Amino acid sequence: MYDIIIVGGGPAGMTAALYGLRNGKSVLVIEKAGFGGQITYSPRVENIPGFQVVSGNEFADKFMEQILGQGADVELEEVCEVIDEGDKKIVKTVEGSAFESRTVIIAAGVKHRMLGLEGENELVGEGISFCAVCDGDFYKGKTVCVAGGGNSAFVEAVLLADKCSEVIMLQDLSDFTADKKLQEDFFKHDNVKTHTDTKILSLVTDKGSLTGVEIQNKLTGEKQIVNCDGLFVAIGLIPQNEPYEKLADLNSYGYFDSTEDCTTKTPGIFVAGDCRSKKVRQVTTACADGARAALAACDFLR
Repeated sequence: MYDIIIVGGGPAGMTAALYGLRNGKSVLVIEKAGFGGQITYSPRVENIPGFQVVSGNEFADKFMEQILGQGADVELEEVCEVIDEGDKKIVKTVEGSAFESRTVIIAAGVKHRMLGLEGENELVGEGISFCAVCDGDFYKGKTVCVAGGGNSAFVEAVLLADKCSEVIMLQDLSDFTADKKLQEDFFKHDNVKTHTDTKILSLVTDKGSLTGVEIQNKLTGEKQIVNCDGLFVAIGLIPQNEPYEKLADLNSYGYFDSTEDCTTKTPGIFVAGDCRSKKVRQVTTACADGARAALAACDFLR
């Protein structure tokens, strides 16, 4: 039986592992996809203390090396249920494994929000993407649209503007909400266009591949087809907390309704990172959550 099992191997989960290990606890980290979380999609990160610039993958690799060196166990499986039996917690996975622990820290992270359009799911990987780092090279010299107007959308758009012949931003609000520096980096390119107050009505396809999007101006009602080879969707994230809603209260948006102490209504269950209700979601705040949750778990164990 472990002292601490951590669900999720992003910055919050790996920080929690580090702090648990440094306090002499046995720790297992279970991650369903790839260690590092959302940060691995960023080719250039400049706001992590101690790094002038670092890629998300490099940061994740260094973090992984650190916790393994401290003695963490890791499993690449998808957690589907956490059962509370008082002094013992049982963590079950889709693959059929069951791990026992005295405490659990849920740092499950978030997933990409979809547009909700007909045929959208079928086009993922066939014209619809979420990660410019992963898929940007497929669109070299081509035209792409980016749905969104916040930091995530502009990070994708800046990278795409260096590869594509044209990048078209589609924002449903009147203004862009991304940081000023990101907007400046985007608008210095001469191959970019924008549409604000814009609703994406439908996806245009030909033989199963995306060829454009139909949009409508929300102020004038005017509709038009924007031809493009790809659509990158960056309109927000959704917490992946449904399997744990009996253990920890969720707010109306599906985030864990926990304060900075990272505790829940279930003794021995803690939450950390982007899946928790908070105003700011950055690598630094995720790491802070991980540290706080791990220290709370250690106090609980004592």
